[in-house]
Formats: sequence, C-alpha cells, structure tokens
Amino acid sequence: MKLIKKIAAIMLSVMMVLGMASVVSAAEGAGATSATGNGTITINNAIPKQTYKIYRILELESFSGTDDTGNYAYKVVDRWNNFITTGEGKDYLKIKDGYVNWIGATDKVRIAEFAKKALAYAIENKIDCTAETAATTTVAFNNLPLGYYVVESSVGALCGLTTTNPTATIQEKNGVPSVEKKVQEDSKVGKTDDWGISNTADIGQTVNFQTTITAQPGAQNYVLHDKMEAGLTFGGTVTVTKNGENVDATNYTLKIATDSSANVTDGCTFEIVFTQSFCNTLKADEQIIVTYSATLNEKAAIAGEENKNTTKLTYGDSSETTPSTTTTKTFELPVFKYTTKDSKEKALAGAIFTLSKNTDGTTPINLVETSEENATEATYRVAKTGETGVTTVTTPSSGKFTIKGLDADTYYLTETKQPDGYNKLSAPITVVIAENGTITVGSETVDEVKVLNNTGTLLPTTGGNGTSLIYFLGAVLALVSGVVLITKQRMKNS
Repeated sequence: MKLIKKIAAIMLSVMMVLGMASVVSAAEGAGATSATGNGTITINNAIPKQTYKIYRILELESFSGTDDTGNYAYKVVDRWNNFITTGEGKDYLKIKDGYVNWIGATDKVRIAEFAKKALAYAIENKIDCTAETAATTTVAFNNLPLGYYVVESSVGALCGLTTTNPTATIQEKNGVPSVEKKVQEDSKVGKTDDWGISNTADIGQTVNFQTTITAQPGAQNYVLHDKMEAGLTFGGTVTVTKNGENVDATNYTLKIATDSSANVTDGCTFEIVFTQSFCNTLKADEQIIVTYSATLNEKAAIAGEENKNTTKLTYGDSSETTPSTTTTKTFELPVFKYTTKDSKEKALAGAIFTLSKNTDGTTPINLVETSEENATEATYRVAKTGETGVTTVTTPSSGKFTIKGLDADTYYLTETKQPDGYNKLSAPITVVIAENGTITVGSETVDEVKVLNNTGTLLPTTGGNGTSLIYFLGAVLALVSGVVLITKQRMKNS
C-alpha cells in the first residue's frame, strides 16, 4: 500500500512544535520510481559542536509523482515493528498488506507528537543510528538507504521527520539557552545598579545571588549547576520564577551537595533539576530567574578576586552553556601605633582601639582574634553571627594589628586607652575602604593606618633634685638664723 498524498504532503511541510522543522523534497520524475540507491539528509542552521542523529523507521520501496504531492510506498524496518504494531506508534501508523499507512489526523501538533514518541522509542531500545557532529552550520548525512527518518539534535528535545527520495533538507529549530549570574551590592539596594558581577561584604554578611536562564525552543534536560568557593556558605533555599511568576517546587528538584543522598558528584554546591514537563512549556527567550543567598564565612579570601560563585546550565544530551561568575570581595585594615624618638618611628604597645561604623565610635564591631601564639603582629577578623568575640584590640610590641573581612564602607577607629605616659587621641580616625580595597584617611591614600601618639614634656614637680636643694637651703638658713640668735643673746648678756 502506498501512503496517501495528503500524508506525504504534510511530511514535506511539517514544522515541529518546540523546535526542528522538517521539509521533504521529492525527486521529480514521471510515473513510479523504484527506490534504489542512496540518499542525503542535510541539516541547515546546525549548531557547531552539537551532535545530530538519524534513525530509519521505514524503508522506501518506491515513489511516484512529479512534485511534493507524489505517492510513497513504505515498509517497516524490522527493529521498529513493535513500535508500530503494539507500541505508541500504533496510534499514528498502520501496517496493511506489509505496507505502512498514516492514520488519524494530520495536523502539525500530532505529527510532532509522533516524532517525539519515535525518538523516545529509539533511545529506550538502543536502536542503531547514524551520528554526525556539526563542524559548521551545515551537517550532511550521505549515502543513506532511502526511507523515512526521525532526526534528533543533541541540543534540544525537538526532532524532525523526513523522507530521502533521494534528498531532503531540515532546518534546525532547537535553540541554545544561556545563563547570566548577578550578585547584589547591599549598599545599592533600591537603585538600578544594585545587581552586578561583583560586590563587597563583611565576613558573616548574607549575600544575595540571582541567576537568569534564557530558555529556547526544544528545552530538554535543563539542570542548573552552581559552585561556590570555600569562602561562601549556601543558604539552603532557592526561589524560582518564570516571566515574573513563581514556579511551583513540583517543577524542579533542589539537590544540595552537603546532603549525602543528593548525589551531587560534579563539585557543585547545589543543582536544580527541572522536570521535562516544565521544560516543554518553555518558549523562545522566556526567562527563568533563580534567587538564593549565601553567607561570607571565615574562609573568605581577603583583598583578592576570590570568593567566586559560578553557574552553568547543562541541557540536551550533554551540552552546557558558557559559565557565568560573580565575585564577592572583602578587605583588611592594617593599623600601626607609634611615637617618634630622635626623628624615628617607635612602635607603641598597650594602646587599646575599637572599630565602628558610627561616627562617635559606639557599637564597635565584634572581632575574633586569629593571630598565632607569640606572633609579633596581631590579626583579627570580623565575627560571624553567633560567635563570641571581642570589641577591643590591644597593640602588641610591634604596634601593629590587622582587621580582616571588612566591607567597603566608612569606619571610625577610636583609641579608648593610650599607652602609659602618652596623650590619648582626641577624636576617632575616619577611615574609608573603597570598593576596590583602597584605604583613605582624610585626603590621603594609605597602605596602613598610622596612629601617632605623643608624650608630654616633663613639668616642674615637688620631688627629686629640686626638693633636695630646697631642703639644703632651708637647713643653711636655719643654721645661719641660729648663729645670729646665739650671737645676739651673748651680746645681750654681756
């Protein structure tokens, strides 16, 4: 039996829903033509580095006609017999007298359904295929036995149907998704530029992230992979929206690496696996936005380009997007306490300081000492929430200490106690840490904050050598007075 003209015409013009369209171009000729020799399927608009596979469902025995309205005689390929006779293909194809005919409606949606089911059957049953990886935007399958083929693209879920008689051309309709990651700068919340590729934060601060997936036709096997470096601790929850509307959690699975049952093996911090039913709803350029948070922890890299958060999307058979990365920076504040002697700087120990974001020095920042025992320079970091720390720093013999894990901000360094014998600072020192880590004191950019203490001059006292001299002079005066009195008394008596 031959396929009816109507069915053949549909196969020639069908454009698959969700992706790859197929067009059948029949060879011109008069009367019936024996389907001998080989054919070619060419895929245009192919995506470089993607793999294309073709599966032969039916063999073409003969065809006739002078244009695309010709007649075609098909027989089933052995490995597809179960699919057509007892499987899902029986709702679309019927074998009669050894020949295959289309049954039922011939609209594009239904034909697309058939193509998807045929491909699923091929994959499940490991049916032999011919595969080519695209080096350019064109892929050609040559020397093919004539027949009816389902065509698969590794980039997406969409497949095509076409007949080699002997040549056919298919347009790739699957699209390549993309991801873009951003991080929120807390000092700019409410402004148009609060989301970007980098931010600054204190250790212990919550950092908000946002990943945007731009979907494309043929969305298949969408899995979002997110990797945080050691300085970031994932908050454990995500919020997903599509086109501004919340996506129900039944449409995806959150897998966290710290959960042993999650089976996250690629080094990621977490993964979001979207269901195929959800992927099937996606249209070209629809945006899926995933929002989540992390805490900058005590392992954070200081004053560098570390503390990175990287995201990628895997899709299709084994494809993945270009990764997108954000950087969270945190900084340090070195301080040197000193005095001058003989025009040289001399370190001062025993000065006590606090660091605050308040102009009057109140509400000092809680710190955790990290310097090793017997270290000449003291080091501290900003304490995390719930940590027991200190609010004062005492200068060691070197006069130097460093506070790490600071956000870009304005700080006030207050001397609460000066070393014995020295004058205390009259007001806090204003220190500005810029978003690039530059430290400014007043109008001067510095590598460390240098705090000078002066000692007062020695004032006159009632002790020491001055007192001894007074005592000596007093004794002399008393002696002289005594001599004078005795002399006068003797003169009076005589």
